Amino acid sequence: PTQEDPREVAAAKVDLNYIGLDGEIGCMVNGAGLAMATMDIIKLHGGTPANFLDVGGNASEHQVVEAFKILTSDDKVKAILVNIFGGIMKCDVIASGIVNAAKEVALKVPVVVRLEGTNVEQGKRILKESGMKLITA
Repeated sequence: PTQEDPREVAAAKVDLNYIGLDGEIGCMVNGAGLAMATMDIIKLHGGTPANFLDVGGNASEHQVVEAFKILTSDDKVKAILVNIFGGIMKCDVIASGIVNAAKEVALKVPVVVRLEGTNVEQGKRILKESGMKLITA
C-alpha cells in the first residue's frame, strides 16, 4: 500500500504540481509564488485552501482539463479559484481549458477566475462566450 495521495499521482502523470490540503477552496494557479500568495489571501479572508495546484508556465489545454478533474474529485471543495498571471502562460489557453473542463466535468461548485497577462482579452472573451456561470475577478 502506498501513502501517496491519488490526486498527486494523477497530477504528476500530466506534469502538474499538486499538494492536497484540508480546506474547502480549490486553487489552480501558475507559479509557486502566486500559489503561496493566493493561499494567503484565501486565509486572510476566512477561507482555507484545499490544495496547491500549480499548472506552471506552459500548461496545455489538456493539462487544464486534467487539473479541473483533480480539483473536482475532492468532495471537500466548495469553490474553485483560478488565479493566473500569464507571462509565459497564455490566458486564452487557460480559458479554453476551463471551458473544455466544464464540458467534461460536472461543475457543481462556483468557479472564480482571475486572468491577467498574455492574451488576457482573448481569454476573457472565450470565458464570456462560453455561457458558463463564472465569477470573474
